Amino acid sequence: MLLQAPRTSLADSAADSIRAEIAGGRWHVGSRIPIEPQLALLLGVSRGTVREAVKTLVSRGLLEVRQGSGTYVRSGFDPSLSLQKMRRASLRDQFEVRRALEVEAARLAALRHTARDLRNLKTLLEKRGVPEAKDGGAAFIERDLAFHLAIVDMSGNLALAETCRFIAGYIKETIASTMDTSLPEPDTAAHTAIVAAIASRDPDRAAEAVRDFMSPMIDALAQDAEPVR
Repeated sequence: MLLQAPRTSLADSAADSIRAEIAGGRWHVGSRIPIEPQLALLLGVSRGTVREAVKTLVSRGLLEVRQGSGTYVRSGFDPSLSLQKMRRASLRDQFEVRRALEVEAARLAALRHTARDLRNLKTLLEKRGVPEAKDGGAAFIERDLAFHLAIVDMSGNLALAETCRFIAGYIKETIASTMDTSLPEPDTAAHTAIVAAIASRDPDRAAEAVRDFMSPMIDALAQDAEPVR
């Protein structure tokens, strides 16, 4: 028998119970899970609660409802759990991951970009400008993010592009941190150096430009993390 869901946040708890059964191998990818009345009995909740739980897991890509057939396991991986774990990562961790991804993106972009890609990147750099006090920097963060994601797209690597979009919220946090803290903020010249390096079609130069871009922030965070002696 499945563990009954606690009485707090019943729909979320029911969803967690179903997800645990999928992760534990009780229901494999492609298999059909019990029908709504059976799930309600197994979980000790109402059919309405089961319906909400299933809807939640469908939205997360774990379940798939097939009209007239039932509800099937679509995936055993819940990306929301990864995002929750990443939220506990330090700012330095986030910068280090971002550097690793963007170094490779720039290296590939130098090899694979088109003239149109380069024109678009230069336009985005011009639009990026500087933080605007009137909007608290929110619009600036979006423009800066668009610039960096454009480089990722220029890499021609779909998996890399989707990975960066998956953690786009955390990339925004790293951008915002250079505006709200004492971290050194990369200026327009640092961004321009990346564009020039990509344009040179030298992958090593492009990778190094991104390392030079990221290193001051990571070094500052590393110093802050050192224990006081």
